[in-house]
Amino acid sequence: MDLAVVLVLCLSCWLLLSLWKQRSQRGSLPPGPTPLPILGNILQLDVKDISKSLRILSKVYGPVFTLYFGLKPTIVLHGYEAVKEALIDMGEEFSGRGSFPLAERVNKGYGILFSNGKRWKEMRRFSLMTLRNFGMGKRSIEDHVQEEARCLVEELRKTNASPCDPTFILGCAPCNVICSIIFQNRFDYTDHDFLSLLEKFNENLRIMSSPWIQVCNNFPALIDYLPGSHNKILKNFAYLESYVLEKIKEHQVSLDINNPRDFIDCFLIKMEQEKHNQQTEFTFENLIATVSNLFGAGTETTSTTLRYALLLLLKHRKVTAKVQEEIDRVIGRHRSPCMQDRSRMPYTDAVVHEIQRYIDLIPTNLPHAVTHDIKFRNYLIPKGTTILTSLTSVLHDDKEFPNPEVFDPAHFLDDSGSFKKSDYFMAFSAGKRMCLGEGLARMELFLFLTTILQKFTLESIVDPKDIDTTPVSSGFGHVPPLYQLCFIPV
Repeated sequence: MDLAVVLVLCLSCWLLLSLWKQRSQRGSLPPGPTPLPILGNILQLDVKDISKSLRILSKVYGPVFTLYFGLKPTIVLHGYEAVKEALIDMGEEFSGRGSFPLAERVNKGYGILFSNGKRWKEMRRFSLMTLRNFGMGKRSIEDHVQEEARCLVEELRKTNASPCDPTFILGCAPCNVICSIIFQNRFDYTDHDFLSLLEKFNENLRIMSSPWIQVCNNFPALIDYLPGSHNKILKNFAYLESYVLEKIKEHQVSLDINNPRDFIDCFLIKMEQEKHNQQTEFTFENLIATVSNLFGAGTETTSTTLRYALLLLLKHRKVTAKVQEEIDRVIGRHRSPCMQDRSRMPYTDAVVHEIQRYIDLIPTNLPHAVTHDIKFRNYLIPKGTTILTSLTSVLHDDKEFPNPEVFDPAHFLDDSGSFKKSDYFMAFSAGKRMCLGEGLARMELFLFLTTILQKFTLESIVDPKDIDTTPVSSGFGHVPPLYQLCFIPV
């Protein structure tokens, strides 16, 4: 038989098999658009703006629907009620980590962000306990953040009120805070290794939010066999891991088991305690992955939010003026801001929340998965099925936040001007997999922003009405456009 005929027959069988598999799966799953063989629903989605596509599809199929990314079904949850029911009311059942092929190539199932089952639970429990022991959410870490805020101010003074791109300066501050917990040291803002790491964090978020990476995550074979920007991500993560490994080796040499200095020391001590346990999760692989996860997540999300925050404050001058008036009234010009001030600064608190709500940093969250076969809203969802939760649909809900596409701190203020909490504020996700460092991130955002606005007037180099706050990438994350501003000392 001719080789071409054999290939055609094999391809035909493969197509028929994929069609049969898709149809058999769809029987018990939520409704959704009809997938194409092999390609699934990828051609029906705007890979430049997945959130927009999900919003359109939810109007047709409701708040719970099925999409096929390649041959695999993914259940999409759209809107507050569906997201809350899954992540909070059924938190344990939806606590798995869903498919994210590119991240799986990097983490290989280790660490916190992309692990599952017993490993994930142990790594998360240990990390939370250790971070709290080193002051996360307490006065001791607040001292670190305040000191770093002072360093940030000094670095901004060096710009001499000249136009500057704040990207790296704003990345240094949160990175130094997490470094003080993990490595027990901070970097100078001009340190070459430091700036190289920050550049790689920024580059990775930018590439991971590109259309190409959305395609790669749908068709994992592309990652292994085709050239492209995904290889740059893998190279950058390898650089980070080699840096972390070097730090771990330094810690091994100077370790004092009776006097742990930081997160790495605590993990190494735990490894020693469990060295005879054949089932232990406290391994070298988990140490490298966990530290890399904390390092990256503790740096990039907060620094990107700060960068977006200053852009919004440049555009909305009246908002900035009201924040500075509140800072002058409550804190003054000479005392460092502290977390106790927040309860007496409802407008500033509302502005910080509105910044996070408006920018919607991680629009479709990290993927979840169901931990066993479950019944959800009369649909049967098999164990391991990936769940996509639209945080955009919660943060931009027009019933909770009137005119959600408008930046308006009043979304978090009541009629008397007091701060108003909202259950819809899921900027850090929700449930069992919500952001590990939420408390630290909230502290950093409040203290860094209030300290900057206490010491400087922000001046745009273009007319504020011409400032475009539209993200330049809208995939995994919303990446703000590059811009310059002047920090004018008060």
